[in-house]
Amino acid sequence: MQPKDLTDNEAFKGFTNSACPFLPCHKGVAREFNCLFCYCPLIAYECPGPYQTYTDANGLTRKDCSACTLPHDGYLQSWNFIQRWLEYPQPWSGRPQTDPPVRRPRPPQPTGADEIHRLRREDGAAKDDLAKDDGVKDGGD
Repeated sequence: MQPKDLTDNEAFKGFTNSACPFLPCHKGVAREFNCLFCYCPLIAYECPGPYQTYTDANGLTRKDCSACTLPHDGYLQSWNFIQRWLEYPQPWSGRPQTDPPVRRPRPPQPTGADEIHRLRREDGAAKDDLAKDDGVKDGGD
């Protein structure tokens, strides 16, 4: 089995559950309907989706994402959208969506020269480890 970033088979990036009694649950999906993210992994995080907010029976503010098609519009497109937003997830503030929507968060950039050099050393060590691993055969062959 190949790692997901090396395989040519992208079937794991989406599917349509044509037997689902709620399909289509979101209107306006132009490409193949991706059911993989039926329960969106961004529900607890900041996202650009057109969500509304409501207060539940326990007094908690929640997102209503029923108008959002982003995690459903095309297998590859929705997979890439979710992956990008989960690169650096930020907990949802509990506030309504802004107009324009919130921008994708980015990790803080290193500022000091020492931090930049440390990151470069770590990156170089990781590349060395990968190069060593490439030359090692699995003993089970």
